[in-house]
Amino acid sequence: MIRVLLADDHEMVRIGVSAYLGTQPDMEVVGEAVDGGDAVEKALELRPDIILMDMVMPVMTGAEATKAIIQQWPEAKIIVVTSFLDDDKVYPALEAGAASYILKTSNAKRIAQAIRETVQGQTVLEPEVTVKMMEKMRSGGSDQPLHDDLTQRELETLLLLAQGKSNQEIADELFISLKTVKTHVSNVLSKLDVQDRTQAVIYAFHHKLVQ
Repeated sequence: MIRVLLADDHEMVRIGVSAYLGTQPDMEVVGEAVDGGDAVEKALELRPDIILMDMVMPVMTGAEATKAIIQQWPEAKIIVVTSFLDDDKVYPALEAGAASYILKTSNAKRIAQAIRETVQGQTVLEPEVTVKMMEKMRSGGSDQPLHDDLTQRELETLLLLAQGKSNQEIADELFISLKTVKTHVSNVLSKLDVQDRTQAVIYAFHHKLVQ
C-alpha cells in the first residue's frame, strides 16, 4: 500500500481527494494536515510514502513546509498539488525538494497516477510547469552547454533520468551497481549546477537532449 499524507487547508479538497484515493486498491490516506506547520509535524511523525502538498496554506507555505521536511527527512517524496503556476510559487517548491508538481485542475485519475510514478522515483511535471522552468532557464542565461563536461556514462544517466527512470532501473539498464548510479547522478547534478533530479530533467528538455 502507498501511504499518503494530505496537506491542504481546504477541508472539501481533503475530503474529495481522500475519498477518491480510498477507492484505489494500492493506496491509503494515513493522515491529513490543515496547514504548513501541521504538514511538517505529521510528515515526520507518520513518514508516509507520498505527501500531497498544497502551496498556499496558513502558518507555513507549501514551499516552506517542503523545505523543512526535506531538511529533516531527505528521502521524503512530496508532490505539489496547486492551482498556481506563478513563478514565485513554482520555483521555491521545486528548489525546496518537491519531487513532482501537478495542478489541481488535473483529474483524480491523473493525481493517482502521479502518486504511483513518484513513488517509483519518477518526476512528474505538468507541461505548463515544464515550459515555465525552461523559460526561467532561458532568462537566466543558462544556455551554456554544461552537459559537454559530462562523461558518456553520466550523459546516459541524465537521459535515463529524463525518461523517468529510478536509480535501480538505471542500474539495470546500464548493467552497473546502484552505488555507481548514485555517484553518476551526484556528478550530473554537480556538473549541470542544479540542485536535484527535477532540475536536471528540465535541463535535459531545455537543451533538447530529449524530446
